[in-house]
Amino acid sequence: MTPWLHFVGGDNLFFRTLTPSSHGAIAGACIVLALLAILDRYLSALRGVAEAKWVSSARALTARLQPASESDLGVDAASSTDKDEIKGTLDRAPSERDLLVRDTRATRLSPPFVASHDIPRGIAFALQAVLGYALMLAVMTFQAAYIISIVVGLGIGEVSFGRLGSARGHIVH
Repeated sequence: MTPWLHFVGGDNLFFRTLTPSSHGAIAGACIVLALLAILDRYLSALRGVAEAKWVSSARALTARLQPASESDLGVDAASSTDKDEIKGTLDRAPSERDLLVRDTRATRLSPPFVASHDIPRGIAFALQAVLGYALMLAVMTFQAAYIISIVVGLGIGEVSFGRLGSARGHIVH
């Protein structure tokens, strides 16, 4: 391995047996690396779109689990009998029901675990990490053609799929 940028072949690419040395083999490796870089950006865009849908779904799930108003708790604000009774209720120590109402009305700080969201999220992240590390290993060969191919592939992928990855801003809540 040559520890500086170079265009000559003979560097191992991912495996000991994969050593492109001819111009055609290097060109083929560059095409594959560019496609892997495009795939990396595609996976990133898919994750962004899926994340936007998962956030929306988690918000809907959280809203169903939490009461939206006192009427959902069985408390009818219109049937209050007297201001003095309400004042007396406010002055006494909170009962178990009051604490329960307060606890159920607390806002969640994190979305709930939903297996159909979180498992695919983890798998997609792992796949993208594998692609990222594979591209990093190709760059670490210092083969300039590989580096150029990866950068061009990432650019093409971003132009093609980048707007999809930022879809979180396009979803109406």
